[in-house]
Amino acid sequence: MATRDYKPTSPGRRGMSAREFGTITKKTPEKSLTTKLCKTAGRNAYGRITSHHRGGGAKRRYRIIDFKRDKVEVPATVASIEYDPNRSANIALLNYADGEKRYILAPLGVKVGQKVVSAETADIQVGNCMKLKSLPLGSQIHNIELRPLGGGKIVRSAGGVAQLMAREGEYALVKLPSGEVRKISIECRATIGQLGNVEHENVVLGKAGRRRHMGWRPVVRGSAMNPVDHPHGGGEGRTTGGRNPVTPWGKPTKGAKTRHNKRTKQFIVKDRRKK
Repeated sequence: MATRDYKPTSPGRRGMSAREFGTITKKTPEKSLTTKLCKTAGRNAYGRITSHHRGGGAKRRYRIIDFKRDKVEVPATVASIEYDPNRSANIALLNYADGEKRYILAPLGVKVGQKVVSAETADIQVGNCMKLKSLPLGSQIHNIELRPLGGGKIVRSAGGVAQLMAREGEYALVKLPSGEVRKISIECRATIGQLGNVEHENVVLGKAGRRRHMGWRPVVRGSAMNPVDHPHGGGEGRTTGGRNPVTPWGKPTKGAKTRHNKRTKQFIVKDRRKK
């Protein structure tokens, strides 16, 4: 999917680009597969802001996505490719042979009318889902489970693709888009192919208004604040603050490691930071 560049008819238009919707075949979502999406504006149940710089944005309906692909051995036909405002990837509407309808993440190259299935003996084609133990080595995959029957948790954004590198006993080695190599149980499911809308990363918003429509509020630099508001604040004139970059609460940021999960560290074979 390509991007469309705008002519510089105004300062806001200069440099702006947007995605093309040539692969979208249906504009309105399946009503039975949508639900209300409540806004919290970054606040928790007590009304306190726990996710900063969030709020506003356009209204959305949430599309219920089948990340588990647990309808086994039942073939389905791709009825449409649709836009989803809640994610960067497109979604595909499946009509199953028994009459049920479900949404899945739309892989690159999937077309309306194509047959897909989730099964152990499925053909190795884009859109089919199967366990890692049944996939051939070197396969490109996405929507990968971390626990059997837990639903796809990783490689779900536009253009995302991972590669099945090897199998060692009860685990498969999967190379993720970040470069990390991770051990995942061979009983976990994954969908074959690369996710569509690969040009998503090339879109230039161009102006603050488009960012606000997405539900993001302005971010103020710490060095522009007072000392009472941020560790970088204060000083006569512009200053670096005399310390390494930190958050408003004094935690190191901009590259400092924050991962302390000993339980899952054993599954990381190659760290994404080590080249």
